[in-house]
Formats: sequence, structure tokens, C-alpha cells
Amino acid sequence: MTNEPFTIRPAVAEDVPLILHFIRRLAEYERLAHEVTATEEVLRQTLFGHRPSAEVILGYLGEEPVGFALFFHNFSTFLGRPGIYLEDLFVEEEHRGRGFGRAMLRHLAQLALERDCGRLEWWVLDWNRPAIDFYRRLGAAPMSDWTVYRLSGEALQRLAQ
Repeated sequence: MTNEPFTIRPAVAEDVPLILHFIRRLAEYERLAHEVTATEEVLRQTLFGHRPSAEVILGYLGEEPVGFALFFHNFSTFLGRPGIYLEDLFVEEEHRGRGFGRAMLRHLAQLALERDCGRLEWWVLDWNRPAIDFYRRLGAAPMSDWTVYRLSGEALQRLAQ
């Protein structure tokens, strides 16, 4: 066990290679590595360009990057307030179970309150029992009354025409 501190900081453009590394590691864990098409150039533009689409925080144990979270604002018409949607949270396997994921979620919850957001939400894969158990211990509740729908690829192009 190390006595090095765990710290969290916002990502900057120079962190794009690290962000892409974490995205690929998460995709491997989720058995979806074949779906990653992101590149450093795309991430640099979409995260740090003229109109950023999302934000990233990085978690460090001492000087070692051990995790990341990528999130963006959504909006609740019923609440009339923004929310934070957590797209990805990942902690390297050898560093799990030490409170780093919880610390990053706490950071996002604090950010949500500072920004007057009404909620913090995310999706989790049905088979990911360790994550589901972790989220339930935090007090998160599944939204079982809702089904997620998605348009992408050809279906998205067809509807847009």
C-alpha cells in the first residue's frame, strides 16, 4: 500500500493521449474494443476545440494516472435545470477497490451541486455486476421504467434525410 495522495484534476488538451488510452482500456473491459473509432485528433477537437462537447477529469495516485471520467451537461425539462451525464468512469483494475472511483463520483456530485444541476446520471451494462453493486452502495437507483433508444449509422442518416 502506498501513502501517495489521490488527486483529481480537470483534463487539458495535452492529456488527449492519456484520455484515449483510458477510453481504449474501458472499451476492453466492456468487451467493446472493436467499437472504438476515436482518435487523438477527434478528441482534441471535440473536447478542447471551439465548442467542447464534454469534460474530463483525471484521477492520479501520486504522479500515476489511474482513472478518468468523461461527462457533459444534459437538461431536465421537468426540473427546468441542467444535469450532469457521466458517459464513462474507469479506474485501472489494479487500483480498484481503493475508493478512487467513489472519489471521482463525489467530485462530480460536488460539481453538479456547484453548477445547480438537478441530477447526476449514467448508464451501466446489465452484466457489469461489480459496477451495479458499487452504484447501489452509493445510493444510486436504476431507472427500470425507461428503455434507452439509439439512432446511429445508417438509421440516423435515413431519419436526417
